[in-house]
Amino acid sequence: MNRKLFGTDGVRGLANTFPMTPEIAMKVGMAAGRLFTRGEYRHRVVIGKDTRLSGYMIESALVAGFTSVGMDVFLFGPLPTPAVAMLTRSLRADLGVMISASHNPYTDNGIKLFGPDGQKLSDAREQAIETMMANGMEEGLAPSAKIGRAKRIDDAQARYIEFVKATFPRNLKLDGLRLVIDCAHGAAYKVAPAVLWELGADVVALGVDPDGMNTNFECGSTAPEAMCRKVREMRADFGIALDGDADRVVMADERGHIIDGDQILALIARSWSRSGTLKGGGVVGTVMSNAGLDRYLATQQLKLARAKVGDRYVIEEMKKGGFNVGGEQSGHIVLSDFCTTGDGLIAALQVLAVIAQEGKPASQAAHLFEPLPQVLQNVRFRKGAPLDDARVKSCIDDCNARLNGSGRILVRKSGTEPVIRVMAEGDDEKLIRAIVQDIATAIEEAAA
Repeated sequence: MNRKLFGTDGVRGLANTFPMTPEIAMKVGMAAGRLFTRGEYRHRVVIGKDTRLSGYMIESALVAGFTSVGMDVFLFGPLPTPAVAMLTRSLRADLGVMISASHNPYTDNGIKLFGPDGQKLSDAREQAIETMMANGMEEGLAPSAKIGRAKRIDDAQARYIEFVKATFPRNLKLDGLRLVIDCAHGAAYKVAPAVLWELGADVVALGVDPDGMNTNFECGSTAPEAMCRKVREMRADFGIALDGDADRVVMADERGHIIDGDQILALIARSWSRSGTLKGGGVVGTVMSNAGLDRYLATQQLKLARAKVGDRYVIEEMKKGGFNVGGEQSGHIVLSDFCTTGDGLIAALQVLAVIAQEGKPASQAAHLFEPLPQVLQNVRFRKGAPLDDARVKSCIDDCNARLNGSGRILVRKSGTEPVIRVMAEGDDEKLIRAIVQDIATAIEEAAA
């Protein structure tokens, strides 16, 4: 049975349209609650969210679903995704939920589920939830006397702030560093500036005035230009841009030049390898990771293992190979010594620790390799399966022949939105730009 609701990162879509409707959210709560109910004790689920307007609607529907099957609900309010994962374990919950569409526009929303170990649910678990929903939800409702309760947890943000600060080396401080932090008007708008300030930094905060409709709008990790401008304007030492749920990060040096996920992986890999804390003999990236990262790691006698796109697949590869560092070019960085999912703030602190320790400007410390020219274009489509079209397949084959082994092409459908991502990478930038344009045009024509 193919999954119809769950993509690569939970359920996601346009708010108040299928599948992100209150009805579906309630049924997800009912099915997930039933799946994770074991034994006679009082079961509990924790729920966090970002700042989107539709978060209130989805939260209420989930509460109705979980309480209807007898689960008690602890509500955190706005809190980063990694904080929900951490607190699922800390509060010994049976299930954790994050309401967010991550880097998507505020009009979208999503539901991410975590098991009691703080790990995102496996494909099999998500399939089981879908199957239960498809078979009807009449059975499994709790007796009237055993309906669950819901309550707010007021100290969730404070718990997470202390947890994140504890990941920064005790012998280091951020005193004397001026940092720009862009919170994308999202889930970390309170906690991220607080962490940096409490560690001693001079903090310039952007994207900390959420109104429900400005999440990720011209700010955050998907639009880091605002952060880069502010770094230059304030003559800051470093810039950090998070996305709506703060599980990914993009950074900038003191010149406002971007430091992406591949550079972050290189920096942490080198630092942890020298300190003897790197496991697995390298790091895990994805099929999107730049070949420049692969070449750089080889100079350090380290390896790059590639996973499918999506932090859950990065984590699976990390477990399989015994790695403790993994991530995506887009800024999902997973450091399993600290957390069970991507955490943009913790990743930023690890980079800042290297800068503080070496006493070098970020432009020297955080740009360790020259990436190969890589071009990415997103092609939106409304219906059909353009990648199955013979014209598209023929175009991709032709473009591979034109590369003649001097690069690579990756064409894939997004797991979170109706987009096909076309990427080409190689030494000849002019050629790969032409190839990406040709493939994108073929997809557009097939989808017309």
